Amino acid sequence: MRVLVTGASGLLGRAVVKEFESSGHEVIGVAFSRAHGNLKKLNLEDSEAVTAFIDQERPDVIVHCAAERRPDVVEKNPSGTQRINVQVPGLLADLTNDRGILLIYISTDYVFDGTSPPYDVRDKPNPLNAYGLSKYEGEVEVKKFNSSAILLRVPILYGATEYNGESAVNILIDCGKAISMDHYAIRFPTNVGDVARVIKDLSVKVRQEKVFISGVLHFSGEEKFTKYEMCEVIGQAMNVPISHLAAVSTVPPDASK
Repeated sequence: MRVLVTGASGLLGRAVVKEFESSGHEVIGVAFSRAHGNLKKLNLEDSEAVTAFIDQERPDVIVHCAAERRPDVVEKNPSGTQRINVQVPGLLADLTNDRGILLIYISTDYVFDGTSPPYDVRDKPNPLNAYGLSKYEGEVEVKKFNSSAILLRVPILYGATEYNGESAVNILIDCGKAISMDHYAIRFPTNVGDVARVIKDLSVKVRQEKVFISGVLHFSGEEKFTKYEMCEVIGQAMNVPISHLAAVSTVPPDASK
């Protein structure tokens, strides 16, 4: 298979590229602000450039990992977030539908409020913040333009990071900064390598084994934690103090994850 991975410089994107390459598939990784090495630079907000790139590369599968997920940026730049998290998924859905390309759109369990897990794909989304809302709106756009797309909702991810901000659970390393940490929403932290294998397996089943799979899917680890509990576990394992973290046990009106 020939696979195009967006957001290939990110935490999940790197794992997806590695998983497909190690299985013998041809991978085209794209990024924008951190395009380096073998990655190709592509501005996903430039619809003409994206269309031309897809027509040039002719992938069998597009795995859309790229998104704006930094809480401060999401809150301060709603128009930019709308473009990358909502409009871009819609564009990719439209292009892949017209060209018979499998689209796997990576969404998030933050489309839910996290108070009554585990969630079923039929449960009604209830995002608590701008990021969760934008990802849900991205799902709506994908469904509107490509009914054959796969929408894979994943939880908080962890894995080998290039900098602390890539993974929410790594924030405890910044010991000098006082941080309020979510202790109300139940999440199921999952390793990026496991998610990458699921993405590859779905691609193989659909494109090579001709199994029809579409719509919303959920994948996560089995152990449940709040973000604060995750930090407790990691802090103990690494012998890192978490005294700078304040557990927030009630849902704030402007919940920010």
